[in-house]
Amino acid sequence: MELTILAASGATGLELTRQALLRGHTVTAIARTPANITVADSPRLTRLTADVRDPESIAAALDGRKTVLSGLGIASGDKPGALTAGARSVVAALPQRIIWLGAFGTGPSARAAGPATRTLLKLMGDKLTDKVAADAAILAAGGTVFHAGPLSTGPLSETRRTVGLSEAPARFFPARVSRATVAAAMLDEAENPAFPGAVAIPLEQ
Repeated sequence: MELTILAASGATGLELTRQALLRGHTVTAIARTPANITVADSPRLTRLTADVRDPESIAAALDGRKTVLSGLGIASGDKPGALTAGARSVVAALPQRIIWLGAFGTGPSARAAGPATRTLLKLMGDKLTDKVAADAAILAAGGTVFHAGPLSTGPLSETRRTVGLSEAPARFFPARVSRATVAAAMLDEAENPAFPGAVAIPLEQ
């Protein structure tokens, strides 16, 4: 498959890029600074400069792209609403599939996360509002949003699985999940869509 990965120089984006190449996909890896996409060169890898918060640059970068995976988060110094604006820029480029990284306990998964997690997340203030609105834009366009618990640098889980929101396990605090496991789940969804227009939960067991 031909895959396009946003925020490919970030921790999750790098993991998406590495795993996509290992699976044999052709990858266009997008970042504001492509030199920071520190994966080995490959004839199936193209590094591209674009900023999802710049609608014109992202429109050009995503022109004709069919499947877009995003590791975007809220960067330090971003203005309120920056992530939502980025999501809308991606949607406006009209890819066939969008697979977006969100956070467990926000928006649709707030109820499943429980009151303790919801209370902690409220401390995010405008950032929480931004994440919820960005996810909503992706879901409304038929994309899949992965709501992961706190991310770790651990290995890919051998017992990983992905469930829908209705099957999210009830816990006092959400379980940690490795970026490698989340990236694998997102790539699974790109290859075999199971949660279009819905929230998916990646689990390690």
